[in-house]
Amino acid sequence: MSALDENPQPTGTLALQTLAMPRDTNPQGDVFAGWLMSQMDLAGAILAQSIARGRVTTVAVGSMVFLRPVPVGSTVSCYAEALEVGRSSIRTMVEVWLTRVDSGEQVKVTEGEFVFVAIDDSGRTRPLP
Repeated sequence: MSALDENPQPTGTLALQTLAMPRDTNPQGDVFAGWLMSQMDLAGAILAQSIARGRVTTVAVGSMVFLRPVPVGSTVSCYAEALEVGRSSIRTMVEVWLTRVDSGEQVKVTEGEFVFVAIDDSGRTRPLP
């Protein structure tokens, strides 16, 4: 994983943006890591589907480090970029940034590598267009 705080601006294309709601948090009001990973998976899939021009499935997730908690009410933005496109697979990097409600400041929360494979209607691997 790259040094997470070296790049103060998001990398990639904004693929998904949502609001951290109370149902997604622990008793202290911070978002669960699993919920955040789910949003990242969705963001990576949105990018991968556009490249694959169809259905994809997640086949691998790389390591992640969470830099700071995400408080309820934060705007969560997932930025995705394709790192590598193979015969049937797409390796993506997804960064998560939050926008602080009180100041509007954007801060990086985490990043992770997600690998997707293009599949057909039967769920079998298919080549990318």
